[in-house]
Formats: sequence, C-alpha cells, structure tokens
Amino acid sequence: MAQDLSPEVVRAIAPTGTLRAAINYGNIVLAQKGPGGEPAGVSADLARELGRRLHVPVAFTTFETAGKVVEALDGLKTWDMAFLAIDPHRGQTIAFTPPYVIIEGAYMVAAGSPLTRNDEVDRPGVRIAVGRNTAYDLYLSRELKAAERVFAPTSQAALDLFRQDRLDAVASVRQPLEAYARDHADVRILPGRFMVIEQAIALPKGRPEAEAYLRRFIEEMKASGFIANALDRSNQRDAAVAPRATVP
Repeated sequence: MAQDLSPEVVRAIAPTGTLRAAINYGNIVLAQKGPGGEPAGVSADLARELGRRLHVPVAFTTFETAGKVVEALDGLKTWDMAFLAIDPHRGQTIAFTPPYVIIEGAYMVAAGSPLTRNDEVDRPGVRIAVGRNTAYDLYLSRELKAAERVFAPTSQAALDLFRQDRLDAVASVRQPLEAYARDHADVRILPGRFMVIEQAIALPKGRPEAEAYLRRFIEEMKASGFIANALDRSNQRDAAVAPRATVP
C-alpha cells in the first residue's frame, strides 16, 4: 500500500501529525491492558501497525465503554480512529471500514429461568440488563417489542445489575458471559446468539481519502493473518476474523 501514502492521505488519517486512537476497554475481545498498563489486543496492534505505515506516532485515549468513545467524537473530537461495532445509529457521524472481527451477542439467565431460547426473551414483563449505548443495546432498542431494557453504565455493571436486581436476563458479548458462567454455576447462557456484532475501524465522516485507505488496510490485515495472529496473542481465539470484503 506504499503507493497510497501521499501526504494528503497521511493528513486525512492523522491531521495533527499524530494518530489519535481510541481504545474501548469495555470489549475484552478487542482490548486489554498490557503488563505495564499500556493498551494491548487486536485494536492496539492495528493502531500501532497503521502508525508505523504512516510514519507518525500513535497516541492512545482509553475508554470504558463504546458509548463514551462515540461521545468523545461528537464532543471534543479527540480521536482520529476507533474500534467500534458497525451500527446504523453510529453511522450518522462515523464512517466504518469493512468488519475485521465477528463476535456474537448472547443472553445469560439464571440457571432456573424458564427462558430457554433467544426468541423467548422478548416477552412482556421480561427485564434485560444492558450496558447503555453498547452495540447490543442499540440493536435491542430497534428489535425488542415487549421486553424492557434496564440500563447500566458499562457491560460489567450490567452483570452486577442482573444479579443484584434479579433481572430476567443480561445481554452482552458472548466471551465475557462465558467467562462469567464458568465461575458461577447458578447462571447459564442461552444457546446460539441474538445478533452478530461486526467490529470495524471507525473514523469521523467526511474524510474520503482516509476511508479509502483504511478499507484497503483492514482487508490486507485480514488476508495477511495479522488479525488472526493478534487475536491469538491476546488469547481471544473464540473470536472469528471477518470474511473478505470487496473494496474499490
């Protein structure tokens, strides 16, 4: 992709001369803290690789939720790239590359719950704990017809709320729910998934040169094995690399 690295492309991606990357620690599949507290995981690896190719330094800003990442762009515009799930509501102000990782949204319920399938959750009287403005919260806001969402500020807080208030279910990314269920015999995860979550590089809308470059960049990272290797290094082997997409 060296032919794409004109000064105009670099400025479009990193207009300040530093690649300002937002990292969401709320999604453990994509981001973790390294031994020294530095961002680690596939998101951080992608940001560092992009900075290396652009020959610019990378500055990380970390957040506890995806919603806070979006708010930071809408407010002070403190980042040039982020790692978010593709969502039509977010797409009003954010441009997305094709997805690079596919994860699942799942429900967890008490072991003795009468709920056994995902399609049984959307019923009158059912209360679901969710992290506010997460990808699955935005999805459920459009899809649920009868069940009620009960909000927590983060995905972890939604787990706590589910237990403390004895809610009927908690919605989240599958991997942290599975980790929780392994340590708590009194809960179980419903089979299958209620949604597919497509994780992509996000950037502010209105930067066409940046969008074009990053679309090709993410496809190269998938095809080369970079993303699969990053997931393996961060012990996120259950996440799937997204299929190849056609880009201009």
